[in-house]
Amino acid sequence: MLLAIDSGNTNVVFAVYEGDRLRASWRAATNPKRTADEYAVWLTQLMTLAGLAANDIDATIMANVVPEASFNLIGLCQRYFKSEPLVIGRPNCRLGINIDVDMPPQNVGADRIANAVAAQDRYPVPLMVVDFGTSTNFDIVDRFGNYCGGVLAPGPNLSMLALEMAAAQLPRVSIERPASVVGRSTIPAMQSGVFWGYVGLIEGLVRRIREERDEPMGVVATGGLAPLFADVTDIIDKVDPDLTLWGLRLIYGRNRHQ
Repeated sequence: MLLAIDSGNTNVVFAVYEGDRLRASWRAATNPKRTADEYAVWLTQLMTLAGLAANDIDATIMANVVPEASFNLIGLCQRYFKSEPLVIGRPNCRLGINIDVDMPPQNVGADRIANAVAAQDRYPVPLMVVDFGTSTNFDIVDRFGNYCGGVLAPGPNLSMLALEMAAAQLPRVSIERPASVVGRSTIPAMQSGVFWGYVGLIEGLVRRIREERDEPMGVVATGGLAPLFADVTDIIDKVDPDLTLWGLRLIYGRNRHQ
């Protein structure tokens, strides 16, 4: 079985694949100070609840965008799963997709690469992947299946946090769809600004990307907040919550015989 690790700025996700079947997945808050031993105690207990054991894992792969977390996550794979992880972005990792950007390919976020690999496997190209994470990423896969850049914007939670931190009288509130666009008190007004502001951002950027590229493009959304926004706009064609993990599984398959 394959243990896939998607380590993002906010959360780290662990998933176990048996062939192409996702057996289970778990999510924890990203904490670069969490040791390999601490990860192991938490993860092996959850695996046991799912009927899995550490010795069921015979391979590991990791996409990580938090450099400080790499040492402990790699140590987890080595010490507790007896596996040297395949790390997205290292020279020995074949992607099976061309990275057509104006910077070294290893500088592209590992999660963005995994999303592009999965998207071109699951959906017709050209297309856009919109990933609602700490940042909201718009990533482009062209009609030849190449990854060719994208757009990065602050994520909804980051925007709400910025409001709270910068304005003394504004409280912390959750991201949710308000009952009306015009808020009649502070909290609904904040929620409306972030929620409907992001709907406008999504629709506006998708439209401008399509105009710039002068071709029809499907839109696939992933990330924890994707369903919330997909329900209020027809610009998103499909929500795929496991897109990044599927990309990791595909990349491992392209490297398994090395």
